[in-house]
Amino acid sequence: MPPSGTIDGQWGVDVGWGVLPWFSDKRFPLYLAPMAGVTDLIFRQICKEMGADVMVTEFVSAEGIMQADERTRKYTEFTEEQRPVGVQLFGADGLRMGEAARKIIDLGLAGRRPDFIDINFGCPVNKVVSRNGGSSLLKDCPLLASVAAGVAKAVGDEVPVTAKIRIGWDADSVNAVEVARTLEDCGMLAIAVHGRTRAQGYGGDADWEVIDAVARAVRVPVIGNGDIASGEDLAKRKRETAVSGVMIGRAAMQNPWVFREAKYFLETGRVMAAVPIGERWELVLRHCRMAVGSGRYGNERQTVTAMRSRLMAYCKGFPGAKELRQKLCQVGSVAAVEDLAAAALAADGFPAVLGG
Repeated sequence: MPPSGTIDGQWGVDVGWGVLPWFSDKRFPLYLAPMAGVTDLIFRQICKEMGADVMVTEFVSAEGIMQADERTRKYTEFTEEQRPVGVQLFGADGLRMGEAARKIIDLGLAGRRPDFIDINFGCPVNKVVSRNGGSSLLKDCPLLASVAAGVAKAVGDEVPVTAKIRIGWDADSVNAVEVARTLEDCGMLAIAVHGRTRAQGYGGDADWEVIDAVARAVRVPVIGNGDIASGEDLAKRKRETAVSGVMIGRAAMQNPWVFREAKYFLETGRVMAAVPIGERWELVLRHCRMAVGSGRYGNERQTVTAMRSRLMAYCKGFPGAKELRQKLCQVGSVAAVEDLAAAALAADGFPAVLGG
């Protein structure tokens, strides 16, 4: 069923689909959720290959952009193949946020202009909240409005500006509908809603009733986020709510194939056959090799060490996963991961065909 504010079940050009073409022609895009320390350039490439439609960078500090911090700039990088892609900013000063967005657009950081700027009003992490950023602004709607309006005023005539929120600060202050209406009034052309409060963090269940209420309260596209881990989950939310797309986060960390699987279910109504364990290991090793080859995270040992938590996420559900994760906690080279993969496959009777 179409969200309120539509005409004959179609968005008007002035309220989202004409500006954000990935919503046009009744498309239902799958976003890869921005996750700090996870959705870097390489992982976004992998998820794009697996069927993700829209990418958002890891959140980037507006102050870091203004100070021309090279480490911060790294987070804004993307490839042409990853389009459409947005750069996500966080901060609490509308003027400075607007200036940072303007700088990203004017400089075309990494030589490329993003397809949109996204504002982070949802991050629950203490180091962001303590700086009055992320989900802390859900408690201060006037400040939130000034940030959104500041960015929209600075760059909204050149690239679309969108936002991501949570449903509220805590169970006693669920204000997502009010916040979404404010953001729409401030020029946001799409709003992603994570169906948890800041107090929940990543625990408990996402509240899709609130997400649905938001989608029906505004005229811009709303992207639902929370507990989408399969094609069945996707189909249920598409069928039962007014969202225009969904955003997949933690499920993709251990199963990047979720985008391909979800689309297959949506198209056929059938569950795709499980990805063979050998193919899963191939992806684990490919990710390691790509990360080391990029040189973005230091030398090989530094890179593989930094990837340990990612490798453990990939291996959830593998045969002997508990013991495997204990070993992955100690790896420091691609060769060490290759040895673990070969041994694991051999122990389970699978051929160890693992390309270099």
